[in-house]
Amino acid sequence: MSGDAGNGHRTVPAPPRAPDDEPTVRVPEQREPGPDGRPQVLVAVGTDKHPFDRLVDWLARWHEETDGKVRLTVQHGHTGAADLPGAVPFLGHAELQAAMAGADLVVCHGGPATILEARRHGHLPIVVPRDPTRGEHVDDHQLLFARRLGAAGLVALCESRQELLDALTSGLVDRARFTVVVDADSASGQRAAVQRVGEIVEDLVAAAAQRHHRPWWRPWHEAGPNGRRNR
Repeated sequence: MSGDAGNGHRTVPAPPRAPDDEPTVRVPEQREPGPDGRPQVLVAVGTDKHPFDRLVDWLARWHEETDGKVRLTVQHGHTGAADLPGAVPFLGHAELQAAMAGADLVVCHGGPATILEARRHGHLPIVVPRDPTRGEHVDDHQLLFARRLGAAGLVALCESRQELLDALTSGLVDRARFTVVVDADSASGQRAAVQRVGEIVEDLVAAAAQRHHRPWWRPWHEAGPNGRRNR
């Protein structure tokens, strides 16, 4: 009888597997401090043309309160960030991958692609979704998407400044809380599941938009069920 002595769970006996068939599990290593010993925080707001002043302002005020003890890389897109250290409008794909690989914490908007990339690099992303009522997006699909993922434990959802500050504080104290195990055998399934959630949210948004634009009136000359014209 075979089993895992360390965890007490029994396993079903199976033929030995060839070394190259072994599942590859990469536990992200503890990231080395930057050259000056400060932790690295990556912030990515995406490329949407709508400004995301709320998130950038929250980060700027938080960084001042840390007295410069944290190194920032802030991809701020179309949002002004002149006074924020480490600010860059856009990052190319390779640059974004390098920034995620070297970051201790990742803060981002609610874009599915950014969230997936952060998780692929071993991060539990701290997500602040764009809110269309504040002029940050054209619709609420980021809110719907991020809330679904937050409920599933796939992101750390922050919809208020206090929630963001709490997440950053706890993340810098215990970075393991915002680290996920990247399992090569399950990564594709996880990606498909998250993408499916995104598709569901997009469908919900599209359906809501259609309902919103459907006229509540019917032209007077349109024939009714009995063939008579409505007036």
